Amino acid sequence: MARDFDYIVLGLGGIGSGAAYWLARRGSVTVLGLEQFELGHVRGESQDHSRIIRLSYHAPNYVRLAKRAYESWATLEAESESQLVLKTGGLDLGPRAGAIPLQGYADAMTACDVPFERLDSREIMRRWPQFTLTDDIEGLFQAESGIAMAARANDAHRKMARAHGAVLRDNAPVERITDHGGEIEVSAGGTTYRCGKLVIAAGPWTNRALANFDIHMSLEITKEQVTYFAAPDPSAFAPGRFPVWIWMDDPSFYGFPVFGEAGPKVAQDAGGKPVDADTRTFEPDAENFARVEGFLQRYLPSALGPVIYTKTCLYTLTPDRDFVIDTVPGHPDISFAIGAGHAFKFASVIGRILGELVADGKTPSDIAAFGAGREILTMTDPPKSYMV
Repeated sequence: MARDFDYIVLGLGGIGSGAAYWLARRGSVTVLGLEQFELGHVRGESQDHSRIIRLSYHAPNYVRLAKRAYESWATLEAESESQLVLKTGGLDLGPRAGAIPLQGYADAMTACDVPFERLDSREIMRRWPQFTLTDDIEGLFQAESGIAMAARANDAHRKMARAHGAVLRDNAPVERITDHGGEIEVSAGGTTYRCGKLVIAAGPWTNRALANFDIHMSLEITKEQVTYFAAPDPSAFAPGRFPVWIWMDDPSFYGFPVFGEAGPKVAQDAGGKPVDADTRTFEPDAENFARVEGFLQRYLPSALGPVIYTKTCLYTLTPDRDFVIDTVPGHPDISFAIGAGHAFKFASVIGRILGELVADGKTPSDIAAFGAGREILTMTDPPKSYMV
């Protein structure tokens, strides 16, 4: 196979697959995607049936990025002739004095002209009697929220990247990256490739890639988990009858209607323990599961039933929980991203932006807050704030 390319993408999970697609889609360019494991593997962050997609976010820059994310997914849906987003409506709810104030979400959506509804606990239970809530609970409902079909979307990105001429190689772990200025060498899977521009979407292995440039970022890798429950009446949780939802408090929980399995999916956000991405196990955490079960017993008892299965994945957390979307410091021909454990809904547009940064030197998206030069990313013992 060829060894010289215009662009190389490292990592073919959610964001990397998106980058390979958007770069290849430019036409008249050569693109190579490299994945250290098999395509569609479950060792990272991007598989399973579903991820939440929403316009409801805590800051206007995220809401604006979410709008472009929907546009990017729609382009991929049209090209691949497959549905990748299922709109179910989305409910953010929690105590009025909770750890994640809903007002910030309301203000951000208002600033970006996104319609939403404010609901008290009685109205929430009237619409979705599956919930059992107290009077101190309130919520925001946004109709465009729903499910990003994770594994299906990754497949679509890779399929269409190949359709546009990209070469994708799996089981090719990176051994070395060298930037010669104008030409970048990537040794992976026993072969050395050359390119003019490089995109790094390495997820939990980001610091290993950045070590080639003597850069280390303050990242924490955690093992997270989701559980599918065989609810007594799964039809009560069918899309159209039940929304995606996020519990805005500490701890924070989130869940889905029935999709991909025979029952609803529920998880704690950022509730996992730190692990090493290479040596972590795939065994569920009993303490994490107990917190999820306790939450359901109190607020969503009709979702409880026998466990269908619990599935683990990884988060790559920045200390401030904000993304990193930037070029590598000192290397303008190399872009990279860190999703901070909440990026799949943005996977296509972040991949698109990474391509824009190296191909055009700029992006129309507002990524000023996601720079790689933030001080907190280089602190030895940074303060951590994972609630978003």
